[in-house]
Amino acid sequence: MPANSPVMSRPEHSLCVVTEDGIILNLHIQPRASKNEVCGLQDNALKIRLTSPPVDGAANKLCREFLADLFDVPKSAVEIVSGETSRHKRVRISGADPDRLHHIINKTTIQHQVPDIKRLKYITKGYNNGTGKKRR
Repeated sequence: MPANSPVMSRPEHSLCVVTEDGIILNLHIQPRASKNEVCGLQDNALKIRLTSPPVDGAANKLCREFLADLFDVPKSAVEIVSGETSRHKRVRISGADPDRLHHIINKTTIQHQVPDIKRLKYITKGYNNGTGKKRR
């Protein structure tokens, strides 16, 4: 491809940009989930599952409320900068502490690394991959 030809691609952003008054976060939202939760990192974004459907701004409202509660800031401090109608959003959280974000990420990562005890029990007893079938 020639050097002067335009390339269509999504710009790469870091997970979080620290500003003077807070942070700007990249989010990947999964609506209609069974519960509201942060479930890890996905494509340089914090993945959040929300119970609300993406209809009439309900998921955006719940997203702002959830983040306000998560970062212990008022709801008015959370603003969707871009991605109102997309699963991929950039959100400004005024007054948010970047250390709180690191704590949230570390907590989520640790929770998802906890091994499945039942599966470990099968493997240690000679069963294959937790399927319940004996190894030969």
